[in-house]
Amino acid sequence: MIYTEFSFPNDMHIYWSLMIVTYPFITGLIAGAFVASALYHVFGRDELAPVNRLALLTSLAFMLCATLPLLNHLGHPERAFNIMITPNFRSAIAGFGFIYTFYLTVLALEVWLSYRPDIVRAYHQSAGLKKRFWNALALGTHNVSEEALRLDAKVIYVLSVIGLPAACTLHGYVGFLFGSLKSNPWWSTPLMPQVFLLSAVISGMAMLMLIYLLLAWRGLTTWSFACFRSMAFFLWLFLVFYIVSEGLEILFFFYESSDAWYVISTLIFDKLWNTFVVLQIGIGVTIPFVLLSYLLMADVKERTFIALTALSSAVILFEVWMMRWNIVIGGQQFSKSYVGFRDFHPEWLEKEGILPAILLTLLPLMILTVLLKLFSVKDEASRAK
Repeated sequence: MIYTEFSFPNDMHIYWSLMIVTYPFITGLIAGAFVASALYHVFGRDELAPVNRLALLTSLAFMLCATLPLLNHLGHPERAFNIMITPNFRSAIAGFGFIYTFYLTVLALEVWLSYRPDIVRAYHQSAGLKKRFWNALALGTHNVSEEALRLDAKVIYVLSVIGLPAACTLHGYVGFLFGSLKSNPWWSTPLMPQVFLLSAVISGMAMLMLIYLLLAWRGLTTWSFACFRSMAFFLWLFLVFYIVSEGLEILFFFYESSDAWYVISTLIFDKLWNTFVVLQIGIGVTIPFVLLSYLLMADVKERTFIALTALSSAVILFEVWMMRWNIVIGGQQFSKSYVGFRDFHPEWLEKEGILPAILLTLLPLMILTVLLKLFSVKDEASRAK
């Protein structure tokens, strides 16, 4: 650890490290993937039908891993259950437990209803232990008549309407948690929840687009260029909102010029110059914005559109991860003295190091691979207009 100028003794260490960077990154992918499904169910964007159920499975896979970075960060992870056993509804940190449980319930129900016909079909086509497995997933309900499916569709619509604000709350809460910490000027801004939420949407949609491309290339789902182009448009639209919000936040710091401006300006133009200005803004924001703007306005070939949009999606994922890094780590690099700074260099094999962070980020993709072996996303795509 390298220190410069004066730091208070209780500001000598960075306690929120890579696990707290990974946690909002994973939860952001949940919210962004669910938004794509909600655009189809709630807002009637029929061209997004090919990715509807894939979006639900992707959201569920990342949802199952959302708590793992936090549990790894805790010294006694078993104490996390105290949030539910002895609830404190005035605690902002405990609020994650309530929001997470509610949204997981809504998401699980929507996934189950969406795949119920497939589960019942697999039940009738299997025998032995497999039959028992599919019967358990069907919860003993094998009615797939037209009337039952119409009822399922109505319930799915209601769950989508409920799930959309729940998904937004799940990640907007993370921004609220940082934004409500008045002692830290780098975090405490009214735009922090909005910035977190919009970055979550663009990262989730970017991830979904890359997964959809991979599955279509492997023949596991039906390819629809109209669907992919529509997703690119919404990705660009939310990216514009995100850029405006991030820009207003920086402008707010500059215009206010409070006592903390010295430390904030030092972060932006010195300590975080490479990660914030060069990597996040210069590469992560500029390249996708320019490419997507060009692709949506110009008449380009389909292969060119796909290749450049895939590149933009990958860069957006990188940008959002860097944004999490700059907020979480950057906000702990200065002392409450507002003049002292310290550097942070994570190790590879420590408990909250680089390797555990990579594994926890890849784990949802492994779970998604298993889910895709159980449930096909091709049927929904074949019913797309």
